[in-house]
Amino acid sequence: MRTDKKIRILVAKIGCDIHERGALTLLYTLRDAGMEAIYTGRYQSPEGVVTAAIDEDVDVIALSDHTGSMPIIAESVIEELKKRQASDIHIMTGGLISEDDARELDEMGTSGNYGPGTPLELIVESVKALVHRSIA
Repeated sequence: MRTDKKIRILVAKIGCDIHERGALTLLYTLRDAGMEAIYTGRYQSPEGVVTAAIDEDVDVIALSDHTGSMPIIAESVIEELKKRQASDIHIMTGGLISEDDARELDEMGTSGNYGPGTPLELIVESVKALVHRSIA
């Protein structure tokens, strides 16, 4: 990624989670912070999310889930990224994530693992730091 290129981030919801307020709030916050943010909408599959991420040439996939299934969701996206040789795309997670799930997600290599109430400024700065670390 060139340093003069805007950060591109895909906000995604996989499965039947209908709660999208957090994802939409994040989407608008990232756009307001100068990033190119794309939203897949609800009811996506891991394959569809990874296809969109590759097609849109994103730096980060931000997964959102409020069903308590984030480790399963993240693992499926990570596996699909590996299959498609796109493991350079970072994964961030947010939603209802227990402490045990956060530890599991950390071990998988995801970033953030943010719960409800996380300050949006913290998420924006984390995205910037994550992408700029990979440039260096």
